[in-house]
Amino acid sequence: MSLLSVQDVTFGYTASKRVLDGVSLTIEPGDSIGLVGESGSGKTTLLRLLLGLTRPSSGSITFNGTPLDPRNPRFMRDYRRQVQVVFQDPYSSLDPRQTVLSIVSEPLRALCIPGDHRQMVSDALASVGLERNILGRYPHEFSGGQRQRIAIARAIVAGPSLLLADEAVSALDLSTRIRIVDLLKSLSEQMTLVFVSHDLGVVATLCQKIVILEKGRIVEAGATASILANPQHPYTQRLLNSVPRMPA
Repeated sequence: MSLLSVQDVTFGYTASKRVLDGVSLTIEPGDSIGLVGESGSGKTTLLRLLLGLTRPSSGSITFNGTPLDPRNPRFMRDYRRQVQVVFQDPYSSLDPRQTVLSIVSEPLRALCIPGDHRQMVSDALASVGLERNILGRYPHEFSGGQRQRIAIARAIVAGPSLLLADEAVSALDLSTRIRIVDLLKSLSEQMTLVFVSHDLGVVATLCQKIVILEKGRIVEAGATASILANPQHPYTQRLLNSVPRMPA
């Protein structure tokens, strides 16, 4: 059984404006999938559907064989524990009024997860390369890379099976980006990862599979190495040609 299945999903904010059109996608346990496309391709909308924040206009999404139903509180409580997200901007995704302990333990409180929350937060911070002595500090005391590590710790503290990352390195400088990509690659060995990005270079480094979205449709999908070495669709070819290259 697949972990998450998207079958013929269509979504439009109005009847005449479709953002997603007949999207089908299967995510297996242990996958690391890059969801790639330019702005307006439907990446963020698809991510919102996977998070249960929006319902498809038609089609279905299932998690472990059960329909994803945002109106079912019992299902969504378990789903929130199993599926977590890391957002793009580490400067806006962390509440500046809360300490690191309060920020990272938020999912534990919201989901009523029992146990020693302080220890669980410390363990999550250690897994992203941060020390427990930062528990009482505030977001403004950290660099962008450290803030994103805190955001990742918050996403993994409840032990999810699927991590969704929405342009999680695009707001960072190059050296910090490399370190966060290395961290996400390490985490992808422990859980399933869907990485939303417009950066083919990062996806090539991080993801075993790739899905290319153009104007709300999947135009190409498969093994990352195979598609990047021999892209079949003109849109994929254009994306590859747009990647900056060093002069010969």
